[in-house]
Amino acid sequence: MANNTIKLKKKELVANDTMAFHWEMPEGFEFRAGQLTHIKLIDPEETDEEGTRRALSLVYAPSENELVTATRLRDSAFKRELKNLPEGSEVEFDGANGSFTLHKTESTPAVFLIGGIGITPIRSMIAEATNQQTDHDLTLLYSNKTPDDAPFLSDLEDMEKRNPHFTFVPVMTRADEKEWSGETGHIDADMLKRYVSDINKPIYYLSGPGGMVKAMQEMLVDAGVNEDNIRSEEFAGY
Repeated sequence: MANNTIKLKKKELVANDTMAFHWEMPEGFEFRAGQLTHIKLIDPEETDEEGTRRALSLVYAPSENELVTATRLRDSAFKRELKNLPEGSEVEFDGANGSFTLHKTESTPAVFLIGGIGITPIRSMIAEATNQQTDHDLTLLYSNKTPDDAPFLSDLEDMEKRNPHFTFVPVMTRADEKEWSGETGHIDADMLKRYVSDINKPIYYLSGPGGMVKAMQEMLVDAGVNEDNIRSEEFAGY
């Protein structure tokens, strides 16, 4: 798909320092849950050595018929420009890209080990499976510092209520014990085995900061998981 321009419809904070951007859907645009697009700013007032173009995951599922991206608001020229972009502004985008998508064999479980903004492609996959009522057995372990730092937490809680095949396990690393009664600490093999009876059966999806993705990969391999069953996508801190 050649570069097109899309208009910003609205933007909203979805967690601490995390903003979602709702764009006009181009006519005939098609994508698969989990894919990403590249957003390029047009004539920004400020730039830096990282440039004016970034890869951003498509947060909503095709069945939701909305074009949405989300990002942590880091201290970079691109992020500052994007945060301050007025509604109605145009950016360039290049359609749907990437192969980080849910496997098709519904009898094979999927386990998602996710950190922070890495939830963006995963929210799309789980929403699509929920809306299409597939038989995929889905388990999501989702790590954040606190509930206020967790993008799309309420969306995922709602999907768990609607999808009998989806188990949602939010994990908080710095939550106040008086305010949080769920899983705490870091995701490890013991936590994984509490929710996945046979760790050798699923396809694993890892997404989040590079350090976490690497740690999760090492944890799975050390636990005996076949590396061929591990798929990952890193989110840089730009």
